[in-house]
Amino acid sequence: MNDNDGGHGDGGSGTSRRNFLLGAGAVGTSALAVGAGGSVLADTRFSVQPREALRVRIENVSTGTTLATTADGEAAEQPVPLSPGAFAVHSPDEPLFAHGAPERGNGLEEIAEDGMPGRLVGSLSGRDSVTQAGAFTTPVGADGPGPLLPGDAYEFEADVARAGPDSYLSLVTMFVPSNDGFYALGGESGLKLVDGDEVVTGDVTDHVSLWDAGTEVNQEPGVGDQQVQRQRAAGVGDVEREVVVPMSEVNGYDYPDTADVIRVTVERVESEGDSMSGDGEMDDGGEMNGDSEMNDGGGMDDGN
Repeated sequence: MNDNDGGHGDGGSGTSRRNFLLGAGAVGTSALAVGAGGSVLADTRFSVQPREALRVRIENVSTGTTLATTADGEAAEQPVPLSPGAFAVHSPDEPLFAHGAPERGNGLEEIAEDGMPGRLVGSLSGRDSVTQAGAFTTPVGADGPGPLLPGDAYEFEADVARAGPDSYLSLVTMFVPSNDGFYALGGESGLKLVDGDEVVTGDVTDHVSLWDAGTEVNQEPGVGDQQVQRQRAAGVGDVEREVVVPMSEVNGYDYPDTADVIRVTVERVESEGDSMSGDGEMDDGGEMNGDSEMNDGGGMDDGN
């Protein structure tokens, strides 16, 4: 078992980024190299078809009171950190998971329990329907991979064919204060990016939903001792051999509304001439800074 929750805290206005990261230290990230803008492009198969680049932005819009728990003190209300995640541009398919089927052993479990996207990216890059696969690991403006805290955002670019087979975008990121919960864009099939001659842009959060990977027994969100923020070691959670389903189909606990935690938007990328910085280098979205560093195993150090 992997266990996953990467970072909570009291989330109040007086809580620093460092305090959030101290709570999120167990969230792992891929050992893959991180490219400009925080994405890792594992595999891109270009064609002669007209193509368009889209910038996908994943924002954490939770606050220090978004997640209410039965715990006492500061833990009674918490933010909801999100984890590094994986994405795929693909033709019609269910490339990451299927509703009502067991997790495929393709790496989804590692994201849903530990916030580690590397194995899933590798699996996606070898799937016939997938034209581009990658990971988003580094918040905009951060100096290295880490969990997504309130007010922060991940960004990556997706390459979309304007003709030929329909292009879809799938992505997943962990609901950190859980045992095996994850957000998915477009469910098992992904979001259709090209509708006729029109490319889908704007706020697509309505297409994001919370899912249960069915790989680890659920505990109360933000409280369970086998969740990644509190577990004694990776892989110690109680194994659950169930199927992947929307969290709404799982009885037991309440979860915040999706729109209170995450916002996903899609926009066209400016032409190269418009997006070049004054010194002739591409602007990747901001100077890098932050409190966390990668350890030698690809996991998060807490900055101590």
